Amino acid sequence: MISVERVLVVGLPLADLVAYLEDFAHTEEWDPGTVSCVRLDDGPVRAGARWRNTSVFRGRTTDLEYRLDVRESARLRFVGENKTVTAVDDLRFGVEGNGTRLTYRASLTFKGLAKLATPFLRSEFERLADGVVTRLPAAAVARGT
Repeated sequence: MISVERVLVVGLPLADLVAYLEDFAHTEEWDPGTVSCVRLDDGPVRAGARWRNTSVFRGRTTDLEYRLDVRESARLRFVGENKTVTAVDDLRFGVEGNGTRLTYRASLTFKGLAKLATPFLRSEFERLADGVVTRLPAAAVARGT
């Protein structure tokens, strides 16, 4: 398994940041690997809501189906799966001054033969996590205003 964690402060109130991030389709705006992310069901975002996320990683395109697994006032957890990987994005929120402290943790568990590549992929996932830190605050604030 590969896990990366970043802590950042976003200039939005906690409830506004959670509302923005609970719609996983917004990953198009803040996740440097995401090419598209489309909601697969209708209605309000709630636990069990699903999205198809298309990402590019090391020049290869891959699709994962994500579901909102945990939806709490200060925590969101999304689980994405396909035949080669299970991805978990766990977001925890806390008040920080006039903004919100976000602890972002992404974990990837590879399946089958893909497990063999795990040790060689950590640096790429670290780079992607750094991209989230760069892009997410500005995307959230732009959407929140």
